[in-house]
Amino acid sequence: MTVSERPLPERLALSERLAQSRRQPLLVFAGQSNRPLAQAICDNLGIPLGRSKTEKFTNDNLIVHYEQSLREGDVFIVQSFSTPVSDAIMELLLMIDAAKSASAGRVTAVIPYFSYARSDKKDSPRISIAGRLVADILQEAGADRVLTMTLHAPQVHGFFKVPVDHLSADLVLSAHFKQCVPDADRGVVLAPDAGSIKRASQIARRLDSGLAMIDKERLSDTEVRPRALIGDVEGKTVFIVDDEISTAGSLVETVNIARSMGARDVYVAVTHGVYTGPAIERIAALDVTQVASTNTVYVSPEKVAASNGKLAVLDVAPLFANAIANIHTGESVSTLFE
Repeated sequence: MTVSERPLPERLALSERLAQSRRQPLLVFAGQSNRPLAQAICDNLGIPLGRSKTEKFTNDNLIVHYEQSLREGDVFIVQSFSTPVSDAIMELLLMIDAAKSASAGRVTAVIPYFSYARSDKKDSPRISIAGRLVADILQEAGADRVLTMTLHAPQVHGFFKVPVDHLSADLVLSAHFKQCVPDADRGVVLAPDAGSIKRASQIARRLDSGLAMIDKERLSDTEVRPRALIGDVEGKTVFIVDDEISTAGSLVETVNIARSMGARDVYVAVTHGVYTGPAIERIAALDVTQVASTNTVYVSPEKVAASNGKLAVLDVAPLFANAIANIHTGESVSTLFE
């Protein structure tokens, strides 16, 4: 059994580790953006989800109220930056500030999907580097630590002056491909652009499969055109991997190129399934076997049903649960991926 195939610790083992810890009590709370993931994390940890309430006034102002003591607690707040993003960020800021005011011992912002990581540089005049700005605001609110997954631009990690644990969904995506295709080692992992080639290469090594890449040409600040496919996909099962799917426009182009080059079957797996605008309609009409994403962003049953049976949701709650347990007990988080 390879290291990547080793099972994550069982729930009982996590519960025992937490029970033996002499640190302050572990408390996990959830904002409104992704409560199902937060509940699944708590189920894996063997602890109840913390009690809190968020209300919105008629003037659109939010108020957050914790319904239990946080004094000296090791508090983790789960909140994805998904639609409505501004409300999600504001709610998280209020929850962090309220936790610090309630004498929490430490507050960790658990942000499974950090959407502003896409704004990591000043690529046109007179714009804000929003990823850095949001990082500054989170720290100013009182976040002592950040736990996130698959940042669109890894350098966003450096925007924070507090510790950041950056998880990867590669283990989950690789295991899913192996489950879907028993002979995955005969397939090809396809990177949709040069920026994702490193990640695609890592998954290809886990699958012991081939590797290919789409070469793209930038026409303007907002328009990119596929130019060529580097590698051989003819007659093979193709695994397309990326960090997220938003409107699925780039995905359609990548799939069409793979099909035109003779790909036999096409599977897609990404960390964040945002699925905005026409994404679901495009996926439903797309010539792919399956499009999978993790539950870092909540995907409603309605979207799954409207996808013509092509959407799948993969669970990363065990990864977050183990990371939270390691942070709480003072153990290494990186060992989860060695």
